[in-house]
Amino acid sequence: MGTGTEECWEAIRSGKNGIGAITQFDATEFACRIAGEVKNFDTLRFVDKKDVKKMGRFIQFAMAASEFAMRSAELTVSPEEAEGTGVYIGSGIGGFEVIEREHKILLERGPKWISPFFIPSCIVNLASGCVSIKYGAKGPNSATATACTTSAHSVGDSFRLIQHGDANVMICGGSEACVTPMGIGGFAAMRALSTRNDAPEKASRPWDKGRDGFIVGEGAGILILEELEHAKKRDAHILAEIVGYGMSGDAHHITSPPDDGDGGYRVMRNALRDAGISPTDVQYINAHGTSTGLGDRAETVAIKRAFGDYAYKLAVSSTKSMTGHLLGGAGGLEAGLTVLAIRDQIAPPTINHEEPDEGCDLDYVPNHARPMEIEYALTNSFGFGGTNGCLIFQRYAA
Repeated sequence: MGTGTEECWEAIRSGKNGIGAITQFDATEFACRIAGEVKNFDTLRFVDKKDVKKMGRFIQFAMAASEFAMRSAELTVSPEEAEGTGVYIGSGIGGFEVIEREHKILLERGPKWISPFFIPSCIVNLASGCVSIKYGAKGPNSATATACTTSAHSVGDSFRLIQHGDANVMICGGSEACVTPMGIGGFAAMRALSTRNDAPEKASRPWDKGRDGFIVGEGAGILILEELEHAKKRDAHILAEIVGYGMSGDAHHITSPPDDGDGGYRVMRNALRDAGISPTDVQYINAHGTSTGLGDRAETVAIKRAFGDYAYKLAVSSTKSMTGHLLGGAGGLEAGLTVLAIRDQIAPPTINHEEPDEGCDLDYVPNHARPMEIEYALTNSFGFGGTNGCLIFQRYAA
């Protein structure tokens, strides 16, 4: 969708499609040959040449997104602020392409040819580690790996760290780079991916009757969370306020949600309770909305359970219809897009919504963005293993 906050957001607002044929490897023999790749990414804009070999693609994305976030926040980490500034960036899988490459080297050339940078370039917490090193952030440093809920948990846990006084500022979110032979092949083997290879622009279609699976995307979404008085003291430009965070577990199945949407319902209920607001205070939901049959229906049921009849008055959209599913990076990206929706008072669209599936009868903001008043907005993330996260943001009033 573009490299950088405003370029990406403008593409989202415009309903642009970001899905195309896979270019990073020869996908000819794969059932799914399409993905949401980051296009024209210039690593050297964000990472010194000598350090590139030490970082998997997911770390490089995290470095880029963190730089955009730091610029937006006009934030520098002084020695006096170092211990109060933390980093919490997750990834569902980490350096998948590095693992594949080095495994091939092991088989073909032997163990002595494995790169000394293999481990640090692929393990999940090195995105947080590399970002903290770049900015001198010496506060809490951690990472989540909770599948597709990863970066929602990263943001929510960072919110808690600030509430508990463990940090004043958190650089948080998630990053993923799984457009690799094993990444695409593995999800395809589960029959989880769309095979609409001849029409990639139509492949990701949440809640639509013609959907046939999700599309793997890649990229990163990083936010700067800051304790309010700390932000006001330095006259920071505040985009929105995070006010609620919920977690839950399905305790149901390793990959499928329950038909009654129980885990999704409870995670939204918990976030609303944490925010101290009623369901009718919310105007917009950036849904998990992956474009899978079971997942889309379960989330719709969960929203109806959490919001009652008011669910039909909500604007509910899936930006995955344009970006594909960033897996561990999805929650960070979508939290950022939810904040921008509040900032600009516009609900982004769900593209490719042509014929609603049975039971999928909410207002999914079909095909075109919608200007509207948004005071509170909610974003959902659900992951394999039945792990769920929900974040609530409020329009900031100085």
